[in-house]
Amino acid sequence: MPKLSEWIEIYHQEMTVIAVATLSHDEAVKSQVAAAVEAFFSGLRDVSISGDFIPLQGILRNWVQLRVPTTGGTSSLFPLLATLKQVIWEHILQHTEVERAVPLILESDAIFTKANILLSEAENEALLAEMRDKLHVAQTRLKHLDKNKSNFIAVAAHELRTPLTLVEGYIDMMAGSIAAAIDPQHHILIDGVKGGTKRLREIINDIIDISLLDLNIMEFHYQPVWLRQVISAAERNVTKMFGSRHVTINVNITSIPTDPTYADPDRLLQAVQKVLANAVKYTPDGKTIEIMGRLLPGFVDIVITDNGVGIDSSNIPHIFDTFSAIGDASLHSSGKTKFKGGGPGLGLPIAKGILEAFGGTIWAESDGYDELNCPGSTFHIMVPMHDSPPFDNEHTGYQN
Repeated sequence: MPKLSEWIEIYHQEMTVIAVATLSHDEAVKSQVAAAVEAFFSGLRDVSISGDFIPLQGILRNWVQLRVPTTGGTSSLFPLLATLKQVIWEHILQHTEVERAVPLILESDAIFTKANILLSEAENEALLAEMRDKLHVAQTRLKHLDKNKSNFIAVAAHELRTPLTLVEGYIDMMAGSIAAAIDPQHHILIDGVKGGTKRLREIINDIIDISLLDLNIMEFHYQPVWLRQVISAAERNVTKMFGSRHVTINVNITSIPTDPTYADPDRLLQAVQKVLANAVKYTPDGKTIEIMGRLLPGFVDIVITDNGVGIDSSNIPHIFDTFSAIGDASLHSSGKTKFKGGGPGLGLPIAKGILEAFGGTIWAESDGYDELNCPGSTFHIMVPMHDSPPFDNEHTGYQN
């Protein structure tokens, strides 16, 4: 019985011509295809002689790297193998009796089966390497974009805050230079401008803060923090901020643990204050807001419950999204401290970002939105209790 190696030795030139004619009609690439086919038939012959697939594996890997051009233009090289297998089988059946052809076909089929496996491995490895390269390029580009964003925020903060500081300074100078004999209306106008610039500074600071949180580059200065002090300060600040409103804030101070935790006191105060201010904003005059604490394993749950208009169940998943101010903007009042006053919708997202940077979280509960019956809302601020700074570096940015 003839061996496949002997058959290939005799007919490889004829089969190469047939295979090249089948695989490519482009004269410019026929020589490249012929070289690839010749190399494959040589490897096929060596496998038939020795049973060693390593040389053939090298040929297949080279195919994958070079991407041997074919008429079909397919990205996979399995059709090429199928074509070569068909050429060999047709040539065997054409030049050999059936009883002598069967062993040759069976031997070639076994080798082609293994070759398909090797080709699959080679293509998967090449695809994985290509994806790694693309991922590396994407990561490099992303780092570059993040750096550009960080630089832009730093420049924007300077460009926005510097002229605003000048305006505030000149307004203070004007206010101090106006004698009491001058029309009191001037003081009213200056106070109006001062209030506008203060509001503008708050908006600028909020936009910069949410950008820093989104980029994970906000810095935190960890030190011991007592939650009772933070909540008391938030209550005082919000009460002053909403001085024209008649909403009572009751703090159950004894329910707040006395043990300190490690956090950035200014940022933690900012988070609690924004949640409390949100509660006051959506609570009608004459109503009450309750603040209490619950000690849980590893956390303190600061619970802020209001008697306000509540939150529709469809909106609860979105209230912590950036720029997610709920309701018709055209119906909002112009002042942020007024009942349902308008705003850019950054307070709750900033609070969430700060708390998550500390390893905490925040969520809300409500029985629905009803301006008449005021079902109210409850916000849970989960503050982790750390007995040491969570990171080695005391001055660290937000890390996922």
